[in-house]
Amino acid sequence: MTAQEVLDLIKRNQIEMVDFRIVDVPGRQHHVTVPAVEVDVEMLENGIAFDGSSIQGFRGIEESDMVMRPVLESAYVDPFMAAPTLGLMCTVYEPNGTRYERDPRFIAEKAEKFLQDSGIADAAYFGPELEFFLLDDVRYDSSPSGAFYAIDSEEAFWNSGRGGEANLAYKVKNKGGYFPLPPTDTQQDIRTEIVKELMKAGIRVERHHHEVATAGQAEINFRFHTLTKTGDTVMMYKYIVRQVARKYGKVATFMPKPILGDNGSGMHVHQSLFNGNQPLFFEEGQYGNLSALARHYIAGILSHAPALLAFANPSTNSYKRLVPGFEAPINLVYSKGNRSAAIRVPVAAVTPKSARIEFRTPDGTANPYLAFAAMLMAGLDGIERKLDPTQLGFGPIDKNIYELSAEEKASIQNVPGSLEEALDALQADHEFLLRGGVFTKDFIQNWIDLKRSSEVQPLAQRPHPYEFHLYLDL
Repeated sequence: MTAQEVLDLIKRNQIEMVDFRIVDVPGRQHHVTVPAVEVDVEMLENGIAFDGSSIQGFRGIEESDMVMRPVLESAYVDPFMAAPTLGLMCTVYEPNGTRYERDPRFIAEKAEKFLQDSGIADAAYFGPELEFFLLDDVRYDSSPSGAFYAIDSEEAFWNSGRGGEANLAYKVKNKGGYFPLPPTDTQQDIRTEIVKELMKAGIRVERHHHEVATAGQAEINFRFHTLTKTGDTVMMYKYIVRQVARKYGKVATFMPKPILGDNGSGMHVHQSLFNGNQPLFFEEGQYGNLSALARHYIAGILSHAPALLAFANPSTNSYKRLVPGFEAPINLVYSKGNRSAAIRVPVAAVTPKSARIEFRTPDGTANPYLAFAAMLMAGLDGIERKLDPTQLGFGPIDKNIYELSAEEKASIQNVPGSLEEALDALQADHEFLLRGGVFTKDFIQNWIDLKRSSEVQPLAQRPHPYEFHLYLDL
């Protein structure tokens, strides 16, 4: 779109407010709103100023002047605001007009350019499957005198004996929430409304359903797209899910493990490479009908997985999901149709153009621009170095890995056990991310320092309620 076409859209839809939105380093969206009568071609082309020191992960107060410049084709008539509002995704610039190196969207764009310059392919396609919970009540606190959290859902199994009002039963059992019909599935209508809003926003939705866990776990799948565009879609998806949930009096969370003893929420990421219309991951008759190039790509992801998880699973809560027994993809191997492997090769109803790999370890706390860019760089490193996943001990393994003997499991590498371990791995293994200037040393060190200072260390310093259960009487 051109700036004039955006102005025409504003006029045609009688827009009163224009919302300019950016994404910070961890992956949260921020916005500033301008009356539509003040928006002109110059503002749409040159952007508006903001205070970068107030955005997490950007820069200090001594150099805080920054500019957000709208991505015009992202224009979106927002149905959730009381006044007619147009939303615009923005990229971040220095005051001198150069792109800001810590802008996550810029990193995604650089990764796509690096791919094209490599001559390996001209497009990388990403199709994430985001799982989330729709909860009815969320309370938490952490203070010097105490800490707690409490969540609730009308369909949670722990409410099967609840009194005080009519209990309509049909609760979802732990690990019993995959595909049940209503009335057990109480959230059909809310998911359908989410889908309708996603489609109005121009997002192609393929399906929606209740997921495995109790307490309102859901999944809505949208159509794959190129790397940066898919990052944009993830941010829009999260926004719409949260807004529709709030309309229904519910809270949507993409936390990987909000519930003890049941499945967590992941973001399984399907990936493939193309040259024009030519798929590069397909070779009929090979294992999983995968080409040699696809196997090199797999080897790159698995060999760099400990470091990748610092971006793909970037929260302390991520590693409460990555434990055995809850369909958690903790095993660094690949396998066709096997959900106990970190990388699954889909084999059902697969055509040459739909041949792909599915990296199952990531979760929804990831900043999608950073996670997808890092995955692509790891895969390309595997291609350029012609890494062989079998020679590196990454399978294929076509067995339920959770049921293997201790001796059989001994040769299988696992994901890091904590965010701190993943950050240590990133500190030691990040040269593959620096190629082509996609990531910079400054960005990676800033990411590591930010995660350690704002998440790892504060959590480590706080007494946990369960510690009172374990140690009060010692």
